[in-house]
Amino acid sequence: MTRFSRAELESFRDAGVPDLVGPDLRLVFVGINPGLWTAATQTHFAHPANRFYPALYAAGILTDPINPGTGMSDQQRAAVLARGIGITNLVRRATARADELDREELRRGGQELAAFVARHRPKVVAIAGITAYRTAFSVPKALAGEQPGGLSGARLWVVPNPSGLNAHETIASLAAKYAEPARAAGVIA
Repeated sequence: MTRFSRAELESFRDAGVPDLVGPDLRLVFVGINPGLWTAATQTHFAHPANRFYPALYAAGILTDPINPGTGMSDQQRAAVLARGIGITNLVRRATARADELDREELRRGGQELAAFVARHRPKVVAIAGITAYRTAFSVPKALAGEQPGGLSGARLWVVPNPSGLNAHETIASLAAKYAEPARAAGVIA
């Protein structure tokens, strides 16, 4: 496993991580913003305790496991893209915790995400984090699951955030909830 000192991780504060997008995009997962580990490895949802990739593998969305602590190889990125899956974030800048973002950043991120979806035209968008979604799109009473109206022509789901800080979710519960938008996008049967 890759290891970083606190000082090394802090050096990635405010850094960005490129979107993972390719042709034939069917499903886009949207994180809140990159964590410092994500910025350091240049891999979305990267942290040894993050359950995103284990949940995608458990759901059958990915056919091969990806270790969230080491980052993705070019071959793994190509395999994710070949499945019609992309990954982006509401806010581009890396922080140690999502609660370091302010409401205005999240709202701007919602507008940027709508433009991203209009440009890339995925079938389905899955935003990982109900609180960030509520703030970004000014829907304070939104519930998790498929959202009415979609987003820029795509169907829209809000799914649980896979961070270890979201302790009441397990890999199995995340897998079940991530499978719903994946089925709607035609990534899995």
